[in-house]
Amino acid sequence: MRALGRRPELLRARAAASTEVVYADVFEPASLETALAGCAAAYYLVHSMGDAGDFQVRERAAARNFAAAARAARLERIVYLGGLGRESALSAHLESRHEVGRILRESGVATVELRASIIIGSGSLSFEMIRALVERLPVMITPRWVRQQAQPIAIEDVVAYLIESLAVPLRGSQVFEIGGPDRASYSDIMLEYARQRGLKRVIIAVPVLTPYLSSLWLGLVTPVYARVGRKLMSSLRHATVVEDDAATRAFRVRPRGLSEAIARALHNEDRAFAETHWADAVSSAGSPGRRGGARLGRRLVDARSHEVGCAPGQAFAPIRRIGAATGWYYGNWLWALRGLVDLVAGGAGLRRGRRHPDELRVGDRLDFWRVEALEPERLLRLQAEMRVPGRAWLQFEVEPAGHGSRITQTAIFDPLGLAGLLYWYALYPAHALVFSGMLRGIAAAAERGRGDGPQPTVDRIRR
Repeated sequence: MRALGRRPELLRARAAASTEVVYADVFEPASLETALAGCAAAYYLVHSMGDAGDFQVRERAAARNFAAAARAARLERIVYLGGLGRESALSAHLESRHEVGRILRESGVATVELRASIIIGSGSLSFEMIRALVERLPVMITPRWVRQQAQPIAIEDVVAYLIESLAVPLRGSQVFEIGGPDRASYSDIMLEYARQRGLKRVIIAVPVLTPYLSSLWLGLVTPVYARVGRKLMSSLRHATVVEDDAATRAFRVRPRGLSEAIARALHNEDRAFAETHWADAVSSAGSPGRRGGARLGRRLVDARSHEVGCAPGQAFAPIRRIGAATGWYYGNWLWALRGLVDLVAGGAGLRRGRRHPDELRVGDRLDFWRVEALEPERLLRLQAEMRVPGRAWLQFEVEPAGHGSRITQTAIFDPLGLAGLLYWYALYPAHALVFSGMLRGIAAAAERGRGDGPQPTVDRIRR
């Protein structure tokens, strides 16, 4: 496997050891010739909707460069993921998607063009837009054409189609329309997402929002840029449903329905979240120190690190002893106040303490937290059992750094609707104060070589 990118250094850390990552730019033909040398097949997963200017001109140029390079490299097959839509009723966005497919098919290299509608999964522009709207807005004023029919498909099923496309028998180049078994509108998808997230949402369709006005509004309330949203939303005025069942006959893939697709997307995010090394994830997302923290998917993340001059085992010792009689290494009275508020709200409060003063195991209670993950001398992740409008975690990681260790402390919050977002941003200044003080206290306790109460040391560090 060879992966191409304009910034290969950002891909290497996420690629398998067996994957070769090389530089290439679809607007630099010479780089494509080098990158495609020796390849038998290529996936074309490129678009220019995020670019300023005429994206159709750029997509046409990119496709022509790639088609010429594929022909020169004597590829046996190109697999292209395009957009679903009837030829007689296409937006500029879908028209460009179809034109790219036509250019690739005319290259002389056998091309499999998969045309998909809304893809349900993290990273899908449509899904991220739906997620942001539903999570933030209890009442949504939308254009009438968001009720236009589409045929959403789970991202896992799209990947299955892409993989099988390498070996599917072809008669020259072919176009396959792919979609899940359910026809649904954006409104239907938003309501199903809200149901699975436990949110009550009201959608009011009005006739006066043009694609341009809608995209400007979208830019205010979602992470999708207005110019991308405008190109995407113009496609919603036309149905994007499967009308040719050739894919059902040619492929073994049997896509799952809408409800299962959304459930799988949420489950996969939770699983990926549990396996994420947050120090790396936050670094790749940008500066973690900005107000409000970083946003990764639907989660809000605030991470900070401190290097200490001791081995990882000694650095992890105060983390292992955290909570209960040891306290939280900074502002224990604030923790006590938060516990009292939680108790009044019907939560667990701080009264539960911990099973053992120096030992932890997965599943242990720890004040109003629960130990979710534990790797000796390396990682501790606590899940909050206090009353919050969402789900919250506090994670500590220790790794070797130079002649000592680096302690990374990360607060993660999965807000539930608008109330969750308001909770995070309203308390962020207090959280930043407490968490930064706690990390300094842990670092001081680690360098003293013990894990008990650190309050006096924090004052010395400040001075």
